[in-house]
Amino acid sequence: MTAHRKRVTILGSTGSIGRNALEVAEAHPGVFEIVSLSAFRNVDLLAEQAERFRVKRVGVGEGASGSGFPPDVEVVEGSEALASLASDPDVDLVVNALVGAAGLGPTMAALRSGKRVALANKESLVMAGEIATRAAEESGAELIPVDSEHSSIFRCLAGVPAAEVAGVVLTASGGPLRDVPPGDVAEADVDSVLRHPTWTMGEKVTVDSATLVNKAMEVVEARWLFGLPFERIDVVLHRESIVHSLVRLADGTMLAHLGVPDMRVPIQYAMLYPEPPDGSFGECPPEKLGALHFEPIDYDRYPCFLLVLEAAKRGGTGATIAATADEVAVDAFVGGSIRFGDIATVIEETLAAVTPGAAATVESVLDAEGRAREAAAGAVERLKVREA
Repeated sequence: MTAHRKRVTILGSTGSIGRNALEVAEAHPGVFEIVSLSAFRNVDLLAEQAERFRVKRVGVGEGASGSGFPPDVEVVEGSEALASLASDPDVDLVVNALVGAAGLGPTMAALRSGKRVALANKESLVMAGEIATRAAEESGAELIPVDSEHSSIFRCLAGVPAAEVAGVVLTASGGPLRDVPPGDVAEADVDSVLRHPTWTMGEKVTVDSATLVNKAMEVVEARWLFGLPFERIDVVLHRESIVHSLVRLADGTMLAHLGVPDMRVPIQYAMLYPEPPDGSFGECPPEKLGALHFEPIDYDRYPCFLLVLEAAKRGGTGATIAATADEVAVDAFVGGSIRFGDIATVIEETLAAVTPGAAATVESVLDAEGRAREAAAGAVERLKVREA
């Protein structure tokens, strides 16, 4: 295995991905040293994690420091604290499990510092893919995907000459509303939307699975991670979530990566990389798989998918505007302010209200994010008035 313990920071350690990353660390005693952790508000769980893994530093949201941390743990607050954890010279690997636009700053800090980044934060590449990949090239940093789809592609591409790759296919479970009658989808309640049939994830990602926004974002991620144009990235519905992605080859054949739907598998791969995984979180014997189904995406059922993807294809800050609008809309839906069907309306109205510009710098991306957040909040307020 490794010659010395990998020194790790996990940003967003109290969320689903963060907790799974800590499980992976515990499954490999002597391999990882957890140097620091962060959480936005869940300081009680963060304090428990800090004590269990004997970390040196923790980062928390502004004003959420609390008093339950071990006395020898340094507590830092706010967005700048996350950047400092991500660029810490005592850290080898940054696991970015943050949700939303808050993950961009720490990703950039880690990449500019030459770190290996196990990336679960979709928005980092959706909002600033060109900037992030350029920063990695300049510093020698590495981006290792944590999403199961991109992890699968990453593994399938190992040793395959670039000229042989014709394209990739991402698979989507279809989310918790995939069998709901089309006329009932818009009125789906929060409990139904958060009841995913395959994966156990946080609220934001689960809602994005129901709208397929997550898959549109994953197309954008794949574009930057693998240097492929949008027309060479396809998406199919695959209910069983066993085939996580496929790679199309120039001779018409395909490579597929199959595995149990358990996020610890891609997290383990990213955390151990470049060493191969040496532990299993479950196997899927071929004789027990049964039939595997693949279907085209029904865009009428998933209008948000095309809204986000078309915004990204227009280039510049279009993807930032769409992703921000979705973040605001999902918060409003989970909070009970708007209907599920209104998520698409918020994204559409925000894209109409905010003109995209060049995504040349992080500052220009964050400016677009701010304008989109304001426009999306306005759209939410209008929808609340309509439905009052």
